[in-house]
Amino acid sequence: MTIYYADSSALVKKYVNENGSDWTLQALAAPAVVITAQLTLIEIASALNRRVRDGTVTAYDYARLVNDFRDDCRDRFQIVTFDQALVNLSWAVLERHALRAYDAIHLASALVMDRQLVEAGLTAPVFLAADDRLLKAAQAEGLAVDNPNLHS
Repeated sequence: MTIYYADSSALVKKYVNENGSDWTLQALAAPAVVITAQLTLIEIASALNRRVRDGTVTAYDYARLVNDFRDDCRDRFQIVTFDQALVNLSWAVLERHALRAYDAIHLASALVMDRQLVEAGLTAPVFLAADDRLLKAAQAEGLAVDNPNLHS
């Protein structure tokens, strides 16, 4: 069983058809474990709303996609919650890498889960993102990485 940490740039591909969506759907299908940050809930809502505004997603499809995403968050995904320890690690990650704030939170969340999984004797997660700068930072932090955009 593969364990993935998916940032929003990778996870959105599960809900809207774009480069890398087919691979993402296959990779994240059960029995794969999918981990993401609590922040992703807002980022995916933003991405879907943006698509409604630009006319690439209808209001009807938006409602369906949001329901699918909420169901996955409740039933399928493991959500890393935001707490002071995550703030501190995100800050440290920002000092080591040239990242945007939300990307630092994703990387810190993945590092927290990586440590917990390895300590429990489980497989470390593969960090998924469609952002080369973030993937480079994740790799520098010792995470295995993959970019869904390379699997089109």
